[in-house]
Amino acid sequence: MATKRLIALDVLRGLTISLMILVNNPGSWSYVYAPLRHSKWHGCTPTDLVFPFFLFIVGVSMWFSLKKYGTGLTKKGLLKVLKRFSIIFLLGLFLNAFPKFDFEHLRFFGVLQRIAIAYGIAAIFCMQFSVRQLLIICGLILGGYWALLFFGGTGDVYSLGSNIAQKVDLFILGENHIYKGFGIPFDPEGLVSSIPSIATVIIGYLTGRLIEQSNTVLKAIKKLIIFGLASSILGWFWGYLLPINKPLWTSSYVLYTAGLAMLILALLLWVIDIKGVKKWANPFIHFGTNPLFIFVFSGIYAKTIIYLVKFTTPDGEILTGYSYLYKEVFVPIAGNMNGSLLFAVTHIILFWLLTYILYRKKIFIKI
Repeated sequence: MATKRLIALDVLRGLTISLMILVNNPGSWSYVYAPLRHSKWHGCTPTDLVFPFFLFIVGVSMWFSLKKYGTGLTKKGLLKVLKRFSIIFLLGLFLNAFPKFDFEHLRFFGVLQRIAIAYGIAAIFCMQFSVRQLLIICGLILGGYWALLFFGGTGDVYSLGSNIAQKVDLFILGENHIYKGFGIPFDPEGLVSSIPSIATVIIGYLTGRLIEQSNTVLKAIKKLIIFGLASSILGWFWGYLLPINKPLWTSSYVLYTAGLAMLILALLLWVIDIKGVKKWANPFIHFGTNPLFIFVFSGIYAKTIIYLVKFTTPDGEILTGYSYLYKEVFVPIAGNMNGSLLFAVTHIILFWLLTYILYRKKIFIKI
């Protein structure tokens, strides 16, 4: 298939960013529809697809971007990868620190940090090794991580408080620097569980190769359907032995979500390239061309109106800007549950307007 910008990939990226904004910005966490929540532990909701889809997309894009640095692990390519790794990781640390900058309790890891780690290591592997070797590496990562979880944990080795990932992260990072949203110190984007996420990026990279080296778009779609079904079904059945689990980023979760990403990318290629139905996708293309910027901006925006903006209601209650918008604007319009959803949808529209302006002005913020 002739090399050209993969519009379907931009659309998938934009859809993923839109869903991220939707699930990250409810008016109230007390009022969220079930599909827009993460699984409590084992399982996979639509929300649990956001992060692996984004890493898969990173991998697909990497196939097209790494070719410009030549064959093999070149100095130019390595320096570019290390630069991107450093910038993304440091942006993640900044988002964790903002706006309090309490370094004594700074969480070291997070979404951007995992993207940096998975991208950095996967990029070096992909520049250095052949396709066959990359497949072996993926197998070793997924099988080795399963063994690490199985033999390294205690009691119920896949439970929240008994898994090896939690123990190692706690030992290396310290309790003050780990996420505590699960009720105990456990980081769903921690160091150990970042290991299998490397495989997610490599699978995306191999998917990009598959697409480009197919003679036609239709052949690419057929291959994506075959491999996507095989991966997701294998991941699903593996889940009976190794539970599909996003916080642990289990090997079964890697295969299951990567397979679904292939299938959705195949659907988008069919709709956009084969059927030529494109106009509906324009807003997602706008999102997809400035993903890092909109992620960082949305994080800074949310923390600003939570921590730095305060309002006093007529009855004397002091609310954050976030809570004030929800309670005083959206709840009167749509009630608690639908008001919470409307709050999130409104923010998708507001952030889209920003990306649309950047798109029209041809401003694409890249690193």
